[in-house]
Amino acid sequence: MRKTIQKKLEDSSHRKIIISLGLLCLVMILLISMRIYDAVVLRFRTNAQILPLVSTVTALPAPKYEDIVLPGSISAWHTAPIYARTNGYVKRWLVDIGYVVKKGDLLAEIETPELDAQLRQAEADLTMLIAKNKLAQTTAARWRLLRKSDSVSQQETDEKVDLAEAAEASVLAARANRDRLRELVSFERVVAPFDGIISLRATDIGALINAGSSPDEQFPLFQLVRINPLRVYVKIPQTYVASIKSDMVVNLELAEHPGKRFEAKLLKTAHSIDPLTRTLLAQFVVENAKGELLPGGYTSVHFAMPVSSQTIRLPVNTLLFRKEGLQVATLNDNNRVVLKSIHIDRDFGNTVEINSGINPGEQIIINPSDSITNNDQVRVQRVQG
Repeated sequence: MRKTIQKKLEDSSHRKIIISLGLLCLVMILLISMRIYDAVVLRFRTNAQILPLVSTVTALPAPKYEDIVLPGSISAWHTAPIYARTNGYVKRWLVDIGYVVKKGDLLAEIETPELDAQLRQAEADLTMLIAKNKLAQTTAARWRLLRKSDSVSQQETDEKVDLAEAAEASVLAARANRDRLRELVSFERVVAPFDGIISLRATDIGALINAGSSPDEQFPLFQLVRINPLRVYVKIPQTYVASIKSDMVVNLELAEHPGKRFEAKLLKTAHSIDPLTRTLLAQFVVENAKGELLPGGYTSVHFAMPVSSQTIRLPVNTLLFRKEGLQVATLNDNNRVVLKSIHIDRDFGNTVEINSGINPGEQIIINPSDSITNNDQVRVQRVQG
């Protein structure tokens, strides 16, 4: 009995020893595994920290249209400086600046006493010459009859006939002179040549008037403008000339009308590049029924210029200047560097526009180091849109 109990105690001791040894081995294995794992993680992190850290931007296509803003000059549809056509003094004026007039409306009247006297003299001269011509024609007719009976010589007959023809020509000349003076007298009435608004009055009652726009006349009597529609002149740089179409519509913005845009349609272009400014003069027409726009003003003209579907815009801090030329550093799927050569089509300062070398969606490294080369492994910190 005692032996049996002793044997059981020994077996129990052996099991405890075995279990303890097993637990000890398990703990040792766990400790060794943890050390190996920590070593692997440390090596991985160390290797990862060795790789350069870069930021990237996604290459996106440029918008289909870009807003190009150019300065424009607004002009009246018609502008007419109105001068006098005859000499005299201003008798009265009937319109002032801002008056709306119709074609043929009386603007002013001019007194022309000398011209009136000349007209009366011309009419008297014409009456006298008509009487002389009547007598000459009668005399010529009588001498032709006398010549048939040889009562007078042929020489005398020819003289009378020539005098009659000269008298008739004198009447025609006198009548033409009278008509000319009548036309000049009619210019005593200064009338509007078209519908519009008086934008200038530079005369007053009693002012001495010289005929026409001579150097003595520094200012016209009036200036008449038509402000509906209006013309807008824009000088377009040669770069955008190919995008100008016959049905083009642009938007006008003016400082005095914040937040409001006016549509203008292309009317004509000069069809010629100015060799001094390398620009094309274009003329647009804008409706101005409400009179909100004024001729002579400045406007910002917004053009929606089409952009090539192959065009990509990149920030300037993605560019690399190498002996091979201008390049950018892109990333492949394995985060390895691929250098690509590009050509700048347009430079906007903070961004550049390229038409080849890069595809939309590619990752481009921002601020790449000068030592970066093809197939370099890098770490991506963040991606910008």
